[in-house]
Amino acid sequence: MAPQGDVPRLVLLVSGKRKSGKDFVAEALRSRLGADVCAVLRLSSPLKERYAQEHGLDFQRLLGASVYKEAYRRDMIRWGEEKRQADPGFFCRKVVEGVSQPVWLVSDTRRASDIQWFREAYGAVTQTVRVVALEQSRKQRGWVFTAGVDDAESECGLDNFGAFDWVIENHGDERHLEEQLEDLVAFVHSRL
Repeated sequence: MAPQGDVPRLVLLVSGKRKSGKDFVAEALRSRLGADVCAVLRLSSPLKERYAQEHGLDFQRLLGASVYKEAYRRDMIRWGEEKRQADPGFFCRKVVEGVSQPVWLVSDTRRASDIQWFREAYGAVTQTVRVVALEQSRKQRGWVFTAGVDDAESECGLDNFGAFDWVIENHGDERHLEEQLEDLVAFVHSRL
């Protein structure tokens, strides 16, 4: 069940592998649409906040791309899976609380249950966006395969999802990326 409050005009569920550029694409879209129109929501934020509280850790340091976060990543994944098994919508409900902008970009959608929750809560205004990047491009951005992370549901849960509404290729060709972003921005404007 969706929380009471403002109902979005459009929800874009952004997914992709580590270092594919999910956050980059989400921020690029927000900068084109404006912060008054578009909110970037991260399902990992309430997860990391709650994990930090329960484990006596520094929440702010868990938010960044750091050695500190990487030291806890596997355990955070395990802990988050336990929470989701008990309540699949737990983090989804938390992340949308108090959001008033008409466009929501959920920049770290990782599981079919996340997509299902948003579709059930917000229906036809929900769209899926998959950011893809060649393994070579991901490696250039610092990706290194990590067992227990890159082969876990948090990375592979949407590999066989099916057709996404949008696929953004982020292989390093800036012009091609810009064209794709322009198309998506035009679509967003058509929904406002």
